[in-house]
Amino acid sequence: MKVYQSEELRNITLIGSAGSGKTTLAESMMFEAGVIKRRGEVENHNTVSDYFPIEHEQERSVFSTVLHTEFNDKKLNIIDSPGLDDFVGGVISALAVTDAAIMVVNSTQGVEVGTQILNRHADKLSKPILIAINQLDQDKANFDKTIDELQSLYGSKAVLIQYPVNPGAGFNQVVDVLKMKMYQWGSDGGKPEILDIPASEKDRAGELHNTLVESAAENDESLMELYFEEGSLNEDQMRAGIRKGIIARDMYPIFCTSGKKNMGIRRMMEFVGNVAPNPTEMPSPKDIKGKEVICDAKGKTSAFVFKTSVEEHLGEVLYFKVMSGKITEGMDLINSKKGNKERVSQIFAVAGKNREKLSEIVAGDIGALVKLKETKTNQTLSDKDLDAFPPIEFPAPKYRAAIKAHNESDEEKLGELLHRLHEEDPTLIIEYSKELKQVIVHGNGEFHLNSMKWRLTNIFKLETEFLNPKIPYRETITKAWQADYKHKKQSGGSGQFGEVHMIIEPFHEGMDKPVSYKVNGKELVMKVKDIEEHELPWGGKLVLVNCIVGGSIDVRFQPAILKGIMEKMEEGPLTGSYARDIRVCIYDGKMHPVDSNEISFKLAGRHAFSDAFKKAGPKIMEPVYDIEVLVPADYLGDVMSDLQGRRAMISGMSSESGYEKILARVPLAELNKYSTTLSSITSGSATYTMAFAEYSQVPADEQEKLLKAYEKEQEETK
Repeated sequence: MKVYQSEELRNITLIGSAGSGKTTLAESMMFEAGVIKRRGEVENHNTVSDYFPIEHEQERSVFSTVLHTEFNDKKLNIIDSPGLDDFVGGVISALAVTDAAIMVVNSTQGVEVGTQILNRHADKLSKPILIAINQLDQDKANFDKTIDELQSLYGSKAVLIQYPVNPGAGFNQVVDVLKMKMYQWGSDGGKPEILDIPASEKDRAGELHNTLVESAAENDESLMELYFEEGSLNEDQMRAGIRKGIIARDMYPIFCTSGKKNMGIRRMMEFVGNVAPNPTEMPSPKDIKGKEVICDAKGKTSAFVFKTSVEEHLGEVLYFKVMSGKITEGMDLINSKKGNKERVSQIFAVAGKNREKLSEIVAGDIGALVKLKETKTNQTLSDKDLDAFPPIEFPAPKYRAAIKAHNESDEEKLGELLHRLHEEDPTLIIEYSKELKQVIVHGNGEFHLNSMKWRLTNIFKLETEFLNPKIPYRETITKAWQADYKHKKQSGGSGQFGEVHMIIEPFHEGMDKPVSYKVNGKELVMKVKDIEEHELPWGGKLVLVNCIVGGSIDVRFQPAILKGIMEKMEEGPLTGSYARDIRVCIYDGKMHPVDSNEISFKLAGRHAFSDAFKKAGPKIMEPVYDIEVLVPADYLGDVMSDLQGRRAMISGMSSESGYEKILARVPLAELNKYSTTLSSITSGSATYTMAFAEYSQVPADEQEKLLKAYEKEQEETK
């Protein structure tokens, strides 16, 4: 393969809902460019994109796949991304390094919830979008309805480049209103016959051509003046205007395709090569210090690793984009995060599992590296003294499960494999929870985690099981209470003795120093000697107030009292959950000249705190999440009813492009497997996002259930 210069590159991500036909479309693109000699089929497990065993098992894309073609003296880097929202990480990492997206829309389904969500991701990353209305050969293809929905989503920015003459089972003709020609295919698709537009289509074609000319002219003042003067634009002038419109995201050109029958693919690829932006035409990325990095092959070298995979017989493969300069075989680069040197031994252009060796790759291009020592996803390789690029930001996970190996002896192996899988897929978040005493895996849905488990079982031969994850509750108090505890133990020789008197109360920022408390009808005056504030790792504070006078407890035992209190806060008195936001005043106690020691005062402090806590109006706090549900109007009632059964507080509703958006606040305890339920009650047409909001008090009846469950658990472990 020749070395393509930055201006000759086109970097495109294929995005679209599951079932839109992206992988089949990519297969036809590979075939048209001669990368493959025969088109594979998803159901036959022989496509270029879906080549991992799990993708054959599921017959759908699980990973994003990097592809390339050489077409009309341009190199098209194409990333075929997964359609299921569970695997959105592959979509976002692909969009992060490409310069435009082709939104593939199933003409039988139209604009789906998935289309809307993917459009949001492209919006967030400011990526231009081209649209391919696919599967126009299907019986239920409805082009006009799909166009109405697209124009509802994008407004007048959605502009037809083509329209089908005969959508449906007999589809084989498209009118191109940029070329003002009709394209007609034989039964095998491929290279079309280019014909004059028939008389029956001339009026419609002319009207759409004028709309396209006006849209192209609107993106350039000089073209607009020319259009006013001459009443039209030639094809080159229109291309220039369309390119500017695409880059500014003021135009979303629409194409007609059948990936299955290889119709419309060649023309779309031609358009991408001629009109879609090259890397030098897009806004320059910025490094972590906010400095723009120009896409210039003559500049200093920097490359960003956006994807990692582990492949049989090859090991770890790192997929990267050259951000500036060029990379050659044998080159030494610095990992900007770790500071270590990495030797580039081999560079590949990739098309799925097919790889072509390169000697050099320049700014804007996408390739793969192998046999690097420590570099991972989201890291930068560069010349010395260059700053790293910021990491790709992924959505917060919305599904969680606890996982354990069937055999305890495999727990260490499980930990290693989970770490490895996280490096391949950063949206899999692994949490080793000391609090919950579980390994919690966070992902984007049940299918996401099931796919991970499938790989553990079938690829790594490790049997595991999922458990319901525990909820990280918090415990606190609502009023002040006094307690004292005497720890006394005599077993021959020196014994143990320590007595602690304390008052505990709820803590809030800005509260006054303690002055006095009424205990058993008596007023206790506090003489504050010092105050220690301890930020707790799990949130909130413990404030320890030393009010001891007269030396009733020696200063050397006070750290032991704190340790005892902290131990009980780590394992709260109510449910064993972390306690928080409590002020403790130690005001009295007793020592023994011989038997007092640190362990005695630690135990006395622990028990006094526990006794006071249980009588100080204790309450359990639960994590509550903000969720945003996007659902078709037909299912709104069912979704609302389900949310109400989950103790949800609805905070807002609105309509968005034909869908209803629900904003609600829901306890985490009620969101277990919510993604599965939501998919079931909406036939897979709804989706949601979630983010932590706050800790809120558990209702009294729920608290009673939790207390009884914890008591039972404690009895069973005795």
